[in-house]
Amino acid sequence: MSYQALYRKFRPQEFDDVKGQDHIVTTLKNQIKADRIGHAYLFCGTRGTGKTTIAKIFAKAVNCEHPVDGSPCGECPTCRAIAAGNSMNVIEIDAASNNGVDNIRQIREEVEYRPTEGKYKVYIIDEVHMLSIGAFNALLKTLEEPPAYVIFILATTEAHKIPITILSRCQRYDFRRISIDTITARLRELMDAEQVTVEDRALRYIAKAGDGSMRDALSLLDQCIAFYLGQELTYDKVLDTLGAVDTEIFSRLLRQILDKNITGAIQTVETLVIEGRELGQFVTDFTWYLRNLMLVQSSDDMEDVLDISSENLALLKEEASMVDADILMRYIRIFSELGGQIKYASQKRILIEIAIIKLCKPEMEKDYTSLVDRIDSLEKKLEKGVVMAAPGSARQGVGGSAQGAQGGSLPKAELPKAIPEDVKQVLTNWGGILSQLTGVTKTYLKMATRSLGPNGELMLVFDDKNAYEYVEQNRSDCQDALKAAAADRIGKEVAILVKLNDTGHASDEVYPDLGALIQMDIEEEDF
Repeated sequence: MSYQALYRKFRPQEFDDVKGQDHIVTTLKNQIKADRIGHAYLFCGTRGTGKTTIAKIFAKAVNCEHPVDGSPCGECPTCRAIAAGNSMNVIEIDAASNNGVDNIRQIREEVEYRPTEGKYKVYIIDEVHMLSIGAFNALLKTLEEPPAYVIFILATTEAHKIPITILSRCQRYDFRRISIDTITARLRELMDAEQVTVEDRALRYIAKAGDGSMRDALSLLDQCIAFYLGQELTYDKVLDTLGAVDTEIFSRLLRQILDKNITGAIQTVETLVIEGRELGQFVTDFTWYLRNLMLVQSSDDMEDVLDISSENLALLKEEASMVDADILMRYIRIFSELGGQIKYASQKRILIEIAIIKLCKPEMEKDYTSLVDRIDSLEKKLEKGVVMAAPGSARQGVGGSAQGAQGGSLPKAELPKAIPEDVKQVLTNWGGILSQLTGVTKTYLKMATRSLGPNGELMLVFDDKNAYEYVEQNRSDCQDALKAAAADRIGKEVAILVKLNDTGHASDEVYPDLGALIQMDIEEEDF
């Protein structure tokens, strides 16, 4: 006998064998036991979730001579005939290739004849959304009032394409995506039956790659077994067969991007290409990796949602603390857009390299999220003691005098002779204080130039009018929250003054930026 694919060999033959669709199985079994069988059903759901399988089991159950608890016995002649595809009572129609009015008219003529054996004639119309408008209209009357011995089961992956007039005549059942745990358990059960040695980690990765589809997972497993026929199927062998990438590569790439190490990041992509990894799958998996980082940042109770090992979770938490949420969302946006572009691209590698350069060089973009990334980069440089040249400082007028943005002489920021101790402590702990804040408040306060007010208070100067108005108008959420965070950090309260820079020059050209100056030897004095 010729070889049968796993998904065909182990197709469920009774309701108890169906995995992941308990809400549908229970309902159908109860209908059969109570003899409350409907005349039209609509099975909706993604590929490989069991729509056609359950339709066939249902067809056997309603015609079975000796049903057991609502399930077909599988032993009577009717069950055997349906299972073998020889029954005249179960008619399967592929609407993708039989979608015309004539095909539906043929059905209307056939339903006039009673079943030759059994109780019901069952029509299973797969991919029913592919029917033409004329075919749907021809089906309406028959679907609404079929003979008592006829049952229609319509299956589709795109229910939104079906006319409402059809939907209203059917009992609708939505098939769920099958969980990774359920698929993994089923794969382990089948591998034990087939006596194939497979690592649990490898099965779990295949289940995840199945993306909620039991059939896809079985097909991938079949492929991996065939490649390493007679050998133990390990996690690394599955990655090689499917062209997938281990999470260690994602971790390395993220750290290179955060360090703005373009050369290292491009070399990582080069390694993937040499190893023959599938670049489209790499983009999808890296986007999910960034998504997991974002979820870890959002809450401490994400173990069940992420469905990863405790070792990988600890690594995710470490890396999540290394990147700001707004910057991470920018990374996800760029790679999500790349995922849509790369599907039909002939030069996938070039698109990936461009995306990585964008991540490493936020100045290439002008949107809000890239601005946050640029500010974060500047702050890190200042923390390391890198002196940043003020805008326009390279432009010299006659006699060597610096010119401002509007052509006039640039006002010189006067350095304070002393900084109050409480202000200095706030500036020293600025990063830690901001880490206690969240959302827009944190983002806008990062944009402020930290200077000294006329009465010795901490003065926050904003070039962005929107940022200034937000901080000024939301005092309780911004200024009071900042004061509370500072008091919690340094143990004392500090006065804060918020100011809009309307000089026409950059704020750090007019007001001394204490965030940079605090590292200098400035005399301390109590005000």
